[in-house]
Amino acid sequence: MVLKFDLKRFLISLAIPLLTGALSAIITSGSMNIYSQIKSPPLAPPGWLFPVVWSVLYTLMGISLYIVWNSGAKQQEKLVAFIFFGIQLFLNFIWSPIFFNKQWFLASFIILVVLWLFTLGMIISFYRVSKFAGLLQIPYLLWLSFAGYLNYAIYLLN
Repeated sequence: MVLKFDLKRFLISLAIPLLTGALSAIITSGSMNIYSQIKSPPLAPPGWLFPVVWSVLYTLMGISLYIVWNSGAKQQEKLVAFIFFGIQLFLNFIWSPIFFNKQWFLASFIILVVLWLFTLGMIISFYRVSKFAGLLQIPYLLWLSFAGYLNYAIYLLN
């Protein structure tokens, strides 16, 4: 079954993660300089890399969301995927203010672990609807794994 491209759904699907990321960036914009002031672990990338990576990851999230939303899968399968998507996006959103604004490094690491688990659930549920949609999220899970290393190391060093 070939589904028709739905521009409105595609734009909404892209807008949801991109606007969530933008709002999180706005909320933390005054605190982002903390990254250059704290002790960082080996392999810590330069601060300019984060918005680049996150822009790509949020775009991939939106594309996957569109694929799932526009698929011919059962509504129950889509609902499960949307729930995992929404929870992981909420956790993603709250991580930045906890880490940057509050500088609660342990709390942000715990949120990141839970975020990683819900992202894995999202990938599995997306994959059940569309293998491609699930596979598009592998870079996100890998980045969260790397972010976990950075977050935990920053907690230990600071």
